[in-house]
Amino acid sequence: MTTAVAERSWQAVVPHHARGARAARHQLTTELTGTVPDELLADVVAVAGELVVNAVRHARPLPGGVIKVAWDVSPAGVVGVRVTDGGGRARPNPRRAGPTALDGRGLQIVSALADRWGVEHEGADQSVWAELGEHSHSLA
Repeated sequence: MTTAVAERSWQAVVPHHARGARAARHQLTTELTGTVPDELLADVVAVAGELVVNAVRHARPLPGGVIKVAWDVSPAGVVGVRVTDGGGRARPNPRRAGPTALDGRGLQIVSALADRWGVEHEGADQSVWAELGEHSHSLA
């Protein structure tokens, strides 16, 4: 399914707390349903949730105890997601998680679902971004 759209963008501020990931997923689903194919939407929501959870676990909040989540859809249907926090002690990198580990797979999931992803710093703030295209990489 190809959906022609003009470039659109949204932004949400969520708490630097586990419920922030739920709020971000809900907002993304609300805004992007009907705008991008369902499989792509599922992948975007999963990636955004992982990025917010990582920000909560490994980074400081922005002033006000929040994380900023922004997303856009290009005319070509590519969805960009950006999660901005107050930075952490270490640069975000995928790590190896053993088969019995309860966590440690977030950026592996992002790497598997996104076409590209990266990390940018502006002052003390850190943004982890991902781009997902028309061809979903869903793990389902």
